[in-house]
Amino acid sequence: MARLVPHLSVVEITARDIVAEPHQQVQRVYFPHSGIISSVVELADGGAIETGMIGKDGVFGASQALDHKMSLNLVTVQISGRASIVTSERLRALAAELPDFKAVLVKYEQFFLSQVQQTAACNAVHDIEARTCKWLSRMFDLAGPDLPLTQEFFAGMMGVRRTSVTTVAGELHGAGLISYSRGRLHIHNISQIRKRACECDEVVRGHYQRMFRADEADQENSS
Repeated sequence: MARLVPHLSVVEITARDIVAEPHQQVQRVYFPHSGIISSVVELADGGAIETGMIGKDGVFGASQALDHKMSLNLVTVQISGRASIVTSERLRALAAELPDFKAVLVKYEQFFLSQVQQTAACNAVHDIEARTCKWLSRMFDLAGPDLPLTQEFFAGMMGVRRTSVTTVAGELHGAGLISYSRGRLHIHNISQIRKRACECDEVVRGHYQRMFRADEADQENSS
């Protein structure tokens, strides 16, 4: 990463900003420090369903940059924060010189694909409460317990009716697990949220830990 640092610029990313348009070349690669970037599928009725989140544990645009690929979906900022950015051209050049760096980028793309696939299965078979809790768990991992979210927004991201989310949120609030007011949601008890989440929450977090935490441990042992 030391070779990459001189080419990075730190920018603010603001909620609802468009990071990439469908069927357009990706010009910049994002390494979030905070906030969340979402890949969403746009529907003919004007709706959009989230298929994957990218936060401080990942990168957006590396795969597209490496292979000159287009973004197939709309990619937007879900929660404001900061990110380091580098041009796709520069990232491509560095990856060609640094095979270990390229391997990490490819590995993250594999993780992100597994997240997208798990989300597709989850949306098809799991109930709304379990999906909501899975979604909140992922949000907690990336952005912490205090989230600038409205029920309308996260109902849209999950592809469900707002009334359904309102019912689930009311139950979670009644159990003391979350609170919400004026467009903000606070998670009070993440362990109980995760107990109510579907298996997909643990599956996705398990994929990441197996793919990256083992590498971190190996690096610590060799240092």
